[in-house]
Amino acid sequence: MKSKTCLLFLSSLILVAVPAVHAAAPPQKDYLTAVEADKIRDAENNTNERIRLFLSFADDRLKKFQYELEHPSTNRHTDMLNSLLNAYVGCVDDAADLIQLGLEKQDNIGKGIDLMSSRTKEFLVLLEKLSAEGPEKELYKDNLDDAIEGTRDAMNDAEKAKKKVAPPPIRRKS
Repeated sequence: MKSKTCLLFLSSLILVAVPAVHAAAPPQKDYLTAVEADKIRDAENNTNERIRLFLSFADDRLKKFQYELEHPSTNRHTDMLNSLLNAYVGCVDDAADLIQLGLEKQDNIGKGIDLMSSRTKEFLVLLEKLSAEGPEKELYKDNLDDAIEGTRDAMNDAEKAKKKVAPPPIRRKS
């Protein structure tokens, strides 16, 4: 009888402890892999690097999206297309949020802003091409429209940020 009571006590302790361990872990963006999340965490104090990483992850999602269009998976094709577009938008939004945060903190984020401006222009060309002539548009049209809107917003925010960011200090020869 004591062994059953002890076993019940231990199992209830485990049931209580497991959620507490998971709650203590920092939340991870659901569209980032564990390796990508680690890279973002490692670049914690370098806003330009974090912006660069998010934009490279966004580019990766668009490349995977194009691959999925050209080589449809036998199952979950529609889900894959839509989740890749959602992940792309999440990465671009996070990069744009970092620019806003960098401006508020008055960080030297000129490189990140320039990168955001140039990359979003490239992304927008591809997304608009997909919107005009992409195959199977009906499967992902809503998410594609959201991606185009989010990319335009990020590009416009980057252009506005260029005007707000202080230029880097100039060293004078003495």
